[in-house]
Parts: sequence; structure tokens; C-alpha cells
Amino acid sequence: MSDESQELGITESKSHKPGEWYAEVVQKAGLADYAPMGGFIVTKPRGYALWEQIQDALDGWFKETGVDNVYFPMFIPESFLEREKDIVEGFDPEVAWVTQGGHDELEERLAVRPTSESIIAPFMADWTRSHRDLPLRLNQWCSVVRWEATETKPFFRTKEFMWQEGHTAHATNEEAWEEVWTRLGQYERVYEDVLAIPVLRGKKPEHDKFPGADTTTTVEALMPDGKSVQGGTSHHLGQSFAEAFDITYVDEDEEERTAYTTSWGLSWRALGALVMTHSDDQGLVLPPTIAPTQVVIVPIWQEDTKEDVLEYSESIADDLEAAGFRVELDDRDERNPGFKFNEHELNGVPLRLEIGPYEVDDAEVTLVHRPDNEESVEDREEIVDTVDDHLETIYEKLYDTAAENLENNIREADSPEEIMGTIGKHGGYVKVPWCGDPACEEAIKEKVSAEIVMQPLEDQGGTTAGAPKAPDDEDATCAVCGEPADQLAYFAKSY
Repeated sequence: MSDESQELGITESKSHKPGEWYAEVVQKAGLADYAPMGGFIVTKPRGYALWEQIQDALDGWFKETGVDNVYFPMFIPESFLEREKDIVEGFDPEVAWVTQGGHDELEERLAVRPTSESIIAPFMADWTRSHRDLPLRLNQWCSVVRWEATETKPFFRTKEFMWQEGHTAHATNEEAWEEVWTRLGQYERVYEDVLAIPVLRGKKPEHDKFPGADTTTTVEALMPDGKSVQGGTSHHLGQSFAEAFDITYVDEDEEERTAYTTSWGLSWRALGALVMTHSDDQGLVLPPTIAPTQVVIVPIWQEDTKEDVLEYSESIADDLEAAGFRVELDDRDERNPGFKFNEHELNGVPLRLEIGPYEVDDAEVTLVHRPDNEESVEDREEIVDTVDDHLETIYEKLYDTAAENLENNIREADSPEEIMGTIGKHGGYVKVPWCGDPACEEAIKEKVSAEIVMQPLEDQGGTTAGAPKAPDDEDATCAVCGEPADQLAYFAKSY
């Protein structure tokens, strides 16, 4: 193997050193690099292209359901932040402050936004006068800064990260709940229909909800290393923010009423989940839905067959591009086919078409799947439909593997020793009866750094809050303290 090939390939093992492996895939597949300041990353074109695919999907769904995009300043006056005490308490350790502009000290400190409720809510109050102004649905695509990351892991945990944050106001509690479930459903859809990752839906325990919220709902994805990823959250804020920022409206009877608000967000942590879930020891693996290049065509020729092979390859590329596929024809002279295969495998291209003189003579194409190197020879004539079918099959392979990982890694326990032993040996989710006391979670968290990441709900849609699911056994007792348990909880280690 040449030095160049070694430099191109992945040297760490996903199963043995997942952290080092992940960092190597992210860098060598050209997704991101480390910034000179600790805790920050530089997102490279291929990495940002993946984020754009998520943006395009979500942004379209948001607009279909009445959301308007806006942009607010990244700096929030300290007096604004302090108007909602739970926000101040919840984010204070993570806030970065600006105290000087140019040579002048500022009269009031400015927070670099850790989240934008405190800057958006006052304007929602100004823009809401009558019931006719509601519902008000705003969203912004931006970055936020939370100065809490001690160990940088690109996309999973950085001091600055990209996300979208939605903020809405509604006339009734029921309408606000309908909003919460709509956004959570869209987050579930982006994971399952775009990223090929199955998720669990539920709520965060009371002590772990968004600061100031009545309820935080979540989608959770299980990684192959047994850790959970909080994939996206949708918060019912009740009337606390509306009361703090005077978001009121005059109803049809000319009575002034306080609105109900929600907020919801999904960050580029989804990209971390994407890489960690599907990729392997050869490099990045991407579902066709999100891959910047869905199909790469690699012509293989000798000097006497070059013209025919390239002409045949170009005609296939033209047909596929006309049909809307994202295609690359790799006709570089200076690289041999083996190098090209390895490079496109590293970069996660889902489907490779190999075309040599035999394919030209027989009017055929050799297709190779990235996830498992499954190879087949197909007729040239129906190439558009054939490629479409193969890309669909590749998506199903990726989703099915992730679904199997999730299904096989939800286990039950009925004692503290069993919870900790199961997490220590297997990872994954441990489903237990829980009394609802945060002290029981702390007892596990102190020993094995696992926490309650999600509680399944009886009802996960409509116009009301979902109640936590109860254990099947009416006489169930808490797996930690032994007191009566009326709800279920999922313990896991998390990113």
C-alpha cells in the first residue's frame, strides 16, 4: 500500500476506538477541521453540504405549516436575558459575554446568544395585538454559543454550533400543544426519512426540561456505540415567557389574554448522529437522500478503449443528471481506478457505477453499493429506473441496520445493580419503572454517568400533553428505590 493510500484510509477501528475513529472519519472525509480556538470547528464544503440538505428538508416542511423565517441579532442585552429568571439560571454558566466594543467599555453587557427566546419574545409581544395576529410562527437559522464544551467532538459538542430555532405564540393551550407535536413529528421525519435513523419519541423528565418550559419533548437516536443522541427538542413553554415579556392579545370579546408559546430546535448534532450511525472502517457512509454525490461513475479504460468507454460513461451521466440524480463522472487521468474506488468509499458516495470495455460491448453497467460492496450487473437501457431502485435499496439497508441496533439494545432492569450492570456491559437503553424522584436518577448517574434521556408517552400527538407511560404491572416499584412507580424511564449514556 502506498503512503498516499494510507493517508487516505481510516486507521482507527469503529468498534474498538469509536471516539478516535469518528474524529478521523470527519476529518479525512472532508467534513470539518479543528479551529485554532479550543472547542470550535471549521465546517468544510462537504460537511456544510450535508447541513444544507437537512436545512432544505426542514425549511420546506416548516413553510408548508405556516412558519416564516426571520433573523435576530446574535447579541442579547443582559436586561433582556434577565426578564425570564429560568433562562438566566439555566444558561448562566454557559453564556459568553461581550463587555467592550472597539476601545469603549459597554454600558450594558451583551450575551452571545445561547438561545433566542429573550431577544425574540419582546418583538413577538410588539407584533401581537389581536387574536387575528395569532398564531405567530417564526424560525431562524443561525449559530449559538454555549461556553460549556470541555472536549470538542465535531458536530456533537462544540462551543458554537449551527441550528434552527422556532418560536411561536398561540391563543390557546391546545393550539400550542398541536404546534409542539407538529415540530416533533417533523424532527422524527428528518431522522427517519432523510438520515435513515430510527428514533424514540417522548419527553424529558421534569428536572431536565428546557429552562422555563412546562414540558420538553424529544426524539432520541441510539448510536452503535450504545450512547443516545438527543436528536431534536420541541418545548411547550406554557405562559411563563408570555407573562415575562407581555405577549398578550385582545380576543374576539375584546378581553386581553396572555398567549401560549412554544420553541423548538434541531442542531447539526444530527450530522454527528449520521456519521456515527452509518459509517464504517472504510470511511463515511451516507444515505442517498442526503449524499452530496449520490452516484459516481468510474470509467476503466486502456488507451485503445478510452474513447468508447468515456463516451458511453458520459451518456449515462447525462441521463442520470437529466433525471435529477446528483452524479459525478470521475474521468481523472492521473488516478487509477483503485484509488478512485477508495476515495469515493471514504467520502461516502452511496452508489458506484463501474464501466469498462466489457460493459460497453454488452450494453451493461456494473453497480456497487457503498454500505456492503454488493455488486450487480444491469442493462444500460433502463439505467435511470435501475439506479433509482438501487438507491432505494441502499437506504433500506442503512435504515434496517440502524433499526436492528435500536431494537436489540432496549433492555429492562428492576434494580440499581441491574441498571448499572446492563449499561456497563451492553450500553443502549435500559427501560425501568420509575417513581419520578430525581434523586433516583442521580444515584445511577454518579456511578455510571448514565441518565434518564427519555420517558415514553401514552399520547404523542393532538392538542394535549402526553402522560408518561405507566409500567405494565400496576404494582410496579421503582427500579432504584423500590417505592411505587407510576411511569417508565429510559436510562442511557449520551452525547
